[in-house]
Amino acid sequence: MSSIFGSFIVFWMFGLAFIMMIGGFFMFRKFLKSMPKQDGKSELDWQDYYIDQTRALWSEEGLQLLNELVHPVPELFRDVARRTIAAKIGKLAIEENAESIDQNLIIKGYIIATPARDHRFLVKTLKEKQIDFSPFREHLKIKV
Repeated sequence: MSSIFGSFIVFWMFGLAFIMMIGGFFMFRKFLKSMPKQDGKSELDWQDYYIDQTRALWSEEGLQLLNELVHPVPELFRDVARRTIAAKIGKLAIEENAESIDQNLIIKGYIIATPARDHRFLVKTLKEKQIDFSPFREHLKIKV
């Protein structure tokens, strides 16, 4: 066996192990989210609850804005991100007894549900759409 082929096999073994560890990490995170908490419901159950309770409050414009905001997420993870953010927005709508989910609720829920690195894209998108985001400056974790 040549040393090049042997090196390739060793590299392939480490590469495969690395890819399996990454997959295992994401599977384990999903497993932890599906575990029941003290109230008997998992994070995923609560997401489904908030989405189901607020489904009628969404307007077509609100859904379109949400889809635009999750657009930079890779397509493989986009549905999961959309559900997570929609659940957070639904939770806010229930807490505030909102009659409908408007732009302000969507922006506030997006800010709360996403990490700070995504806030730059939010600000860029809101500026492009000429939406005033000044009421949310204290929630943003970036300098605007």
